[in-house]
Amino acid sequence: MKRLQWPSWMPIDPYILLLLGTVGIAALLPARGTAAEVASGASTAAIAFLFFLYGARLSTREALDGLKHWRLHVTVLTCTFVVFPLLGLAARGLEPVFLNHSLYTGLLFLTLVPSTVQSSIAFTSMARGNVPAAICAGSFSSLAGIVITPLLAASLLGGSVGGFSADSLLKIVLQLLVPFLAGQVARRWIGGFITRHKQILALVDRGSILLVVYVAFSEGMVRGIWSQVSPLRLAGLLAVEAVLLAVMLLLTWYGAKALRFDRADRITIQFAGSKKSLASGLPMASVLFGAEASLAVLPLMLFHQMQLMVCAVIAKRRAKDPVEPAVTERRDEAIRTEVGTRTRSA
Repeated sequence: MKRLQWPSWMPIDPYILLLLGTVGIAALLPARGTAAEVASGASTAAIAFLFFLYGARLSTREALDGLKHWRLHVTVLTCTFVVFPLLGLAARGLEPVFLNHSLYTGLLFLTLVPSTVQSSIAFTSMARGNVPAAICAGSFSSLAGIVITPLLAASLLGGSVGGFSADSLLKIVLQLLVPFLAGQVARRWIGGFITRHKQILALVDRGSILLVVYVAFSEGMVRGIWSQVSPLRLAGLLAVEAVLLAVMLLLTWYGAKALRFDRADRITIQFAGSKKSLASGLPMASVLFGAEASLAVLPLMLFHQMQLMVCAVIAKRRAKDPVEPAVTERRDEAIRTEVGTRTRSA
């Protein structure tokens, strides 16, 4: 799908309209009874298939090479599973002035979710960052989140996560990790096809998220839990999430600079360390929160769309940045060394 430009500085992705349309359909025509069971099964299968494609796409050699850049991956994982949750805990002071208990629970869950894969790669590429590192960082974060996110949710959310148990963790592993590993095994036969047809992964990614959103919001409508959220509360949630995103974007950029990462790596850290994944978060929320999942994923869904719009603007501006002198000097030195080697060999 092509990206629409409403004004030039604010790219509006048609996918945002599709998400809003899905919420509208769920409000007008929520799935009930047998239809709800069929839709829930279809969403589970779609997410499993999505992670199967993730596994088939990621080269094992690429993943092993990515481990060599361990400082970058540790930084991204720290931002995702340490800094984000600490900010989420700090936001507890906003309850009940800005957020009610249900919205704060959803906001805290948002901070525990792993990073994105697709959009982190896309924005890193657009900004001329370290794309191989972005691929590995997003994949490592998703895999780590399969275990870390439920454990953090159990310890930080406490009684709010009524459905957490060893059985819940097993369901998440079976739905996300097992398909990913199966994709890795099948990569030798289908990896080339998936690489050549990247649009398949994009369609499954977006389609599965739409299906999960419809199921979650349908259940919320059927159970009548949306009466708990007022327009004023939604405005407060958006304001809190805007501050959260701004803080993480600044921390990842200037923190990576303080750690002496070069420009390409700082771009990767900023986009991979400041974003949260709907594809991973939605199925986890449906398992952990059960009937309350629709309200719990509302902060995640809003944050996801906000981060896409803001990061698209940042990526376009980063793409116009001049090449750092240090990078140019290293490249010129490498060229001089190579020329000298060839001259001596001749």
